[in-house]
Amino acid sequence: MTPEERLTVIQRYIAKMPPLPATVTKVMAICNDPNATPADLNKIISLDPVLMGKVLRLINSAYYGLVQEITSLVRAIIMLGINTVKNLVLSTAVLSTLGNRRNFQALNMDDFWRHSLSVGVASKLIARKRGAPRNRLEEYFIAGLLHDLGKIPLNNRFSQDYQEVIHRSRSEALPLHAAEKAFFGIDHADVGRLITDNWQLGADISDTLFFHHAPEGAGGDNSEIIHSVALANYYVNVKGIGFSGNCCPQRVSAENFSGLDITLDYLESVEQEVKSEIERALVFLRVAG
Repeated sequence: MTPEERLTVIQRYIAKMPPLPATVTKVMAICNDPNATPADLNKIISLDPVLMGKVLRLINSAYYGLVQEITSLVRAIIMLGINTVKNLVLSTAVLSTLGNRRNFQALNMDDFWRHSLSVGVASKLIARKRGAPRNRLEEYFIAGLLHDLGKIPLNNRFSQDYQEVIHRSRSEALPLHAAEKAFFGIDHADVGRLITDNWQLGADISDTLFFHHAPEGAGGDNSEIIHSVALANYYVNVKGIGFSGNCCPQRVSAENFSGLDITLDYLESVEQEVKSEIERALVFLRVAG
């Protein structure tokens, strides 16, 4: 099969992927309206009782550590902010849609999502260290959580080939995305953008999925999120937290560290905090499932 034929197969696979629930699309539209209110968002989410229940379970989980149980979605939106609840809805929907074992052939599902969660947690800690606005911290988390989505169609549709690609990456000491490109003609960053475009997830997530192995090529408003996810991904790979197929992670450039004003010593110093946050964040997988 030629690279062009493989690309066509992947494009058809993505076109047939289950769409995100209509509620999620409406939530994204509401949250893009600068005049939206907590009541507007509550009205949309309340139309989907299952989704509303999952969001409330996450809000009351150890991940957020609220002192009192929140039973009112409006109150939760007021406390956490529209942007945070939007990202909760989106992450829950994506995990519910793609976080099942039939989507994982060449990769171990539990290891894959643990890696992804860890990158989300580390990205959020980097953002917090850099003083990112509190209402934007969850954007870093969800961008890190979803950064490897493009691997799912590749490992599902070409499971035997993908196992060979992972083996080649290990034996030739190649970063996985380079081994993918050599074999398929595309890599998971390319496929990730196809997914985000199909689901209309927005430029921040789309750009992160596409540029997280080449952050120097990114510019504009999303550059800081992309660089943070790239650094978090490298750190999590080196520490071996979870596994998403990359045996030989590409080193992050010195410019990435200096541009974020983050040192490797800082990342080493928060290792226990990262691991504690990961354990709390595992609730995302339990709730979504």
